[in-house]
Amino acid sequence: MTVRIEQDQHVTIVTLDRPEVRNAVDDVTARALYDAFLAFDDDPHARVAVFHGAHGHFCAGWDLQFGARAATASPHHGHEVLSQLHFSGDGQRALGPMGPSRLLLPKPVIAAVSGAAVAGGMELALWCDMRVMEADAYFGVYCRRFGVPLIDGGTVRLPRLIGLGHAMDLILTGRRVEAPEALHMGLANRVVPTGGARDAALALAHQLSRFPQATLRADRMSAYRQWDLPLDQALHQEWERGKACLPDAFAGAARFSGGAGRHGQFD
Repeated sequence: MTVRIEQDQHVTIVTLDRPEVRNAVDDVTARALYDAFLAFDDDPHARVAVFHGAHGHFCAGWDLQFGARAATASPHHGHEVLSQLHFSGDGQRALGPMGPSRLLLPKPVIAAVSGAAVAGGMELALWCDMRVMEADAYFGVYCRRFGVPLIDGGTVRLPRLIGLGHAMDLILTGRRVEAPEALHMGLANRVVPTGGARDAALALAHQLSRFPQATLRADRMSAYRQWDLPLDQALHQEWERGKACLPDAFAGAARFSGGAGRHGQFD
């Protein structure tokens, strides 16, 4: 089993587990990751997911050895692999080459990044809402040296996350980006001691799971949907999502008046 799923209260933990290839993804694993996050999406009890790589690495990208074997083994098998690399799927539930990379889920996912998060593995980390990175972990468009393109959102999400100048540096050079630089440029949200990403991401996920969920999800989706909209349309879609949460806001205001959440306290 290359993908494991655990539940911790309202948090779903999805673990990628192919230690022999630093958690690189083949077609079966891509589908398993996709199915795992759809199950998270469909679970009414689950509020936040943590995406983790076992055995000290997040993900080394697409399994190039598998791709080479599949392409040469038989025309039929090679065609199956190429079919997965096509842009396929149905809107928000499209299947990407790395699995979930084309999904737009209504609930947040936090990446717990240890070791290598490179090539398609970096794209999977970019797909997540936040990235908790260990001190000795690293990112990099390592597929640059093999002529493998970024087709799981890397050329879209990376510029939007860290700006075009930083993104071009990473995309064109394929160089290694270690934790301090990743934090500085906004590629990582948190840097934690080696071995601590999973626990730190889990603690963050539990924090998010305790907030009023309708408002959290509405604000999150508004931030995603505002890209490339004119200002008036972006503001309008923000209002449309937010106004449905006003009953929660009034309830929260009442709690605040009663003494809850003072001085920055969240619990």
